[in-house]
Amino acid sequence: MDRERTDRLKTLLLAIALAGLLLGLALHFGGRPDLARSLWFAGVVPVLAALVIEILRGLARGEVGLDIVAALSMSAALTFGETLAAAVVAVMYSGGTFLESFAEGRARREMRDLLSRVPRTATRHRNGGLEEVPLDEVAPGDRLLIRQGDVVPVDGRIASATAHLDTSALTGESLPVRLERGADAMSGSTNAGEAFDLEATHEARDSTYAGIVRLVEEAQRSRAPMARLADRWSLGFLAVTLVVAGAAGWLTGDPIRAVAVMVVATPCPLILAVPVALVAGLSRAAHFGVLVKGARPLEAMARTRTLILDKTGTLTDGRPQIVSIDCHDGMGGDDILRFAAALDQASKHPVAQAIVAAAKDRGLTLPVPEDVAEIAGEGVIGFIDGRQVIVGGDGFVAGRVGRAPADHPDIAAGSVMVAVAVDGRMAGHLVMSDPLREGTKEMLEGLRRQGVGRILLATGDRAEVAHRVTDGLGLDGIRAGLTPDQKVLLVLSEHKNGPVMMVGDGVNDAPALAAADVGVAMGARGAAASAEAADVVLLVDRVDRIAPGIEIARRARGIAIESVVAGIGLSFLGMLAAAFGYLAPVEGALLQEGIDVAVILNALRALRIAPQGVSVDRAATDATPAVAGQTPQAGEGAP
Repeated sequence: MDRERTDRLKTLLLAIALAGLLLGLALHFGGRPDLARSLWFAGVVPVLAALVIEILRGLARGEVGLDIVAALSMSAALTFGETLAAAVVAVMYSGGTFLESFAEGRARREMRDLLSRVPRTATRHRNGGLEEVPLDEVAPGDRLLIRQGDVVPVDGRIASATAHLDTSALTGESLPVRLERGADAMSGSTNAGEAFDLEATHEARDSTYAGIVRLVEEAQRSRAPMARLADRWSLGFLAVTLVVAGAAGWLTGDPIRAVAVMVVATPCPLILAVPVALVAGLSRAAHFGVLVKGARPLEAMARTRTLILDKTGTLTDGRPQIVSIDCHDGMGGDDILRFAAALDQASKHPVAQAIVAAAKDRGLTLPVPEDVAEIAGEGVIGFIDGRQVIVGGDGFVAGRVGRAPADHPDIAAGSVMVAVAVDGRMAGHLVMSDPLREGTKEMLEGLRRQGVGRILLATGDRAEVAHRVTDGLGLDGIRAGLTPDQKVLLVLSEHKNGPVMMVGDGVNDAPALAAADVGVAMGARGAAASAEAADVVLLVDRVDRIAPGIEIARRARGIAIESVVAGIGLSFLGMLAAAFGYLAPVEGALLQEGIDVAVILNALRALRIAPQGVSVDRAATDATPAVAGQTPQAGEGAP
């Protein structure tokens, strides 16, 4: 039975039970007690029948749940003529399950909105006209028309002069993002401006939005570990209930006391508060660009004791930036950058793309390169405005202009030197570096305050580069020059210190993400393999989203435990009061179901968790660079 039919059934059962209770009360006070008892009985039977069917299905799966207590209490109350108490239990039990469904539905609202926005077709340019085609037929290289209000169906590159995209469904960004020609557009964004053309770079099934939808579907199918723990505890609680009820009835000779004990124990808040609080936590984390694949990783996040971070694209920005320009032969820095960027328009190397982006940021006009030849891993040769330009590594360029490579002792470890020659003469060098992400130190300090005891760096880069980049961060260890399998071994070795969280973004990080208790992928620009292997995906290009994610997880788990402890404690006190005759069955039913409603409402507080120092708007604004200009990871060497 699907969720919608189940929700309708729960609503119908609540309506039947409530109608029977209220009409019975009206007849009782109207002088017709016999007819009132009949109506109460009639209102209980459908709820009890549905409950028995659900219990039998659970037993067939090998599950023993606390719903058995509810069934026993209603059955015992009917057997001993306590029809009003049975009716109260039926109303409050069906009302509790209805409230649970309502709470879960509210908590999943953002995820349902995400799923409902999946486009089914695309408008494609073909033979001078436009055609509407199924999304599966869109191939990389196709030119698509994105009309105003359309959802971008696949990842692609802006083919018009400009485009204005609303990315709020993905990041919460309140204002549209302006993208220039050639910028990458993320599927799932909405066209908030005039129609524009998009060149598809991925098939629909490989696009960002499709991947997010798959992750959401996995999250919705997840079941909380604490909920499974509740099932294991249910047998013990059932035994305690039966012992207390049996003792009360046997020692006093009054079976009504036994009925009252079972009624006051129905149902236990354990099966209601835990899923509501954790599902609410999942929804709240999504507000801050942290997509958790289910309740299991959410609870594991709350218990994280060791954090292992990748470097490139995770701890660092992953996009090299120009830190200085060394000029030769009297040529200015902007001229050197203009020549290099104009030629690098023909290259897909990440360093080349970074140079092009830097030139555009300075407002430089870039001519179209001609007669371009790229030597893979070495550099690019071509003509700009009729002048020969060579861009690449220092040795590559120096060898083509007849001079020896220069020494650069003042260049920091990990920096990239890009040489530029114009008309056979060395014009200058661009010094580039992959900077540490802004706010990283503050994030790590915050994580330590939250109880993360060990923070390590795991990178395949050279040790001197790793030490330079992380200087002053106070890491507990740096492991450099690691292969993917060595990263896995590091994760496994750290399990002895407690639950391990691994954060990465590359294909080489995927095995370690899968091996960790919680794998976190930089989903905005990271590799698809890492996102698939991870338990948590950061939808915004900010590693500091980890801190609010962990805080939300811990507070949601804390709210769940708080609700359970309070609910069970009050239930046990109510059972003792009923056993000693201080509560009649009707009073016990009202008391216990009031407790259940209270713990569910308390669990809903997880929807209002506000991590310290972070707002939804700020998280969304921080995500803009990832949407506006996705680029591959930076590697060593020059274009």
